[in-house]
Amino acid sequence: MTVSSATSSTSGATSSSSVNSASTVTTTGTTNSASIDWTALIDAEVNAKLTAATTITTKITANQAKVTAYQSLQTELSTLATGLSSLSTSIINSIATNAFATRSATISSTGDVSASSALSMSVNSGSATGDHALQITQLATAQKVIGASQSSSSTALGYSGTFSLGLAGGSSTAISITSGMSMQDIVDTINAQTSATNVQASIVQVSSGSYEMVLTGTQDAANITYSSTSGDDILNKLGVTDTSGVFTDVLQKAQSAEFTLDGIALTRNTNDISDVLSGVTFDLLQPTPGGTSLNISISTDTSQITSALQTFVTNYNAFRDQVIAQSAQNSDGTAASSAVLFGDSTMRDIMTQLQQVLSGSVGGMTMADLGLSFNENNELQLDTGTLSTVLTQNLAGVTKLLSAQTTTSSSQLNVVNTGTSPQSFTLDVTVDSTGTLTGASVGGDSSGFSVVGNTIIGNSGTIYAGMAFTYTGSTSQSITVASSSGLAAQLYQLAQTNSGSSGQLQTMITNLQSRDTDLQSQVSDIQSNAATFKAQLQLQYANYQAAIESANNTLGYLSALLNASSSK
Repeated sequence: MTVSSATSSTSGATSSSSVNSASTVTTTGTTNSASIDWTALIDAEVNAKLTAATTITTKITANQAKVTAYQSLQTELSTLATGLSSLSTSIINSIATNAFATRSATISSTGDVSASSALSMSVNSGSATGDHALQITQLATAQKVIGASQSSSSTALGYSGTFSLGLAGGSSTAISITSGMSMQDIVDTINAQTSATNVQASIVQVSSGSYEMVLTGTQDAANITYSSTSGDDILNKLGVTDTSGVFTDVLQKAQSAEFTLDGIALTRNTNDISDVLSGVTFDLLQPTPGGTSLNISISTDTSQITSALQTFVTNYNAFRDQVIAQSAQNSDGTAASSAVLFGDSTMRDIMTQLQQVLSGSVGGMTMADLGLSFNENNELQLDTGTLSTVLTQNLAGVTKLLSAQTTTSSSQLNVVNTGTSPQSFTLDVTVDSTGTLTGASVGGDSSGFSVVGNTIIGNSGTIYAGMAFTYTGSTSQSITVASSSGLAAQLYQLAQTNSGSSGQLQTMITNLQSRDTDLQSQVSDIQSNAATFKAQLQLQYANYQAAIESANNTLGYLSALLNASSSK
């Protein structure tokens, strides 16, 4: 604020006078608080504090992109392992599920007989391979009897009585009939007890006004048994039995199946036969004429091996494509924006390990012998023609090339399963004085195996996990167990390990997620501090505004006083 005044005077020898001119007050530099954008000032200072949080959040986003990429590699590796599991072991037994244990059967005929009309069959995994000759003399049949003609199936018959019904060799059940029942009611009453009697009833309409009841056993080779116990003799009244209880008309007699397998005469009480060849079920459909034969060939179903190798090719290329995508470059040689794992050593090491296994050999054979090769785009491909030939000519070599193999030095220790990581060791088997298997150990350490009956099982969490044996000996002994891993088994182990919860990829994911947690904590701290700082600024600037407004009010008051004084 500046203050100025002007004064004029006239002086003479005899008189003088003094005149005061009007005084004026002017102000410059005043401020109106309403013209200041306090919010913009505060936001600018707070945002400056938040810049560090933005930088950290960018790092978190980049880490999350890497986590997603690692998880995609994990998924592809896990899929690769799953597809290789059926090729990684080749144990042949009734519980085996690998591609080498699957079986197929073909049936041909010698002589004038249709193989498909006479026999159908199924073969379980692990069944013994080989050729067999089968002749069917007669089929197993159930007894079927029929009664006399009745004029109606729905009219009440007026019979009242109880009888016992069943099959020979089985249990019988009492069935009660009342006078208000018709033939259909009697049939329904019998069928209500079929689960207990194994006898079914039905009605055949021979002609208009002629109905006959039929009883049929539900099991082959067993005669129907019947006896009237009280009241009317119901089945005699219906003409099914004579007065002595004998069936009056047998439509089909009960008989066993008779057949010859490889020259051995056999008899069974059913046409579905599963106890002649282990793992093989025969369904006898019709007798074979004299001089004819059904020729059965049971072999390894090599189509399962082909399918598993085709799946491997697809899954390997899918993983490879992921690695290539993460190694993509721009035209200037820099990493593509989508290649968030560009130059990643973990990813590169896994890919290198897989390629090294693929280039290996076992027993003088390589993957090339199976028709596996890389095309001009470096993609794995399979020549199914080459594979078909080698499967036909050298299945044993293919099995050794691909799968894990486990053998023992004693015929009394049989391999049930090799596990996912087969080992070689000396197994000390302990048997007590009664010949009971009591323990199994390696180098004096019994923690690796458990004994259940005559089975020795590798304990979970040990290097023997998944391995299993059966012991048929009666004395204690030390037995050498030797294992080797084929290429598919090695690839499976690599893929399974690296995609698992303790694999390299999971380690990278865990480290990144842990780092992101720390970074997010830093972001939260910065944001919290920025919020506190903002509150402080808001308070500080509110005080500034109040001070300015107070100063302006004071200035206005002083200006008014000065102006009022100068006007007097």
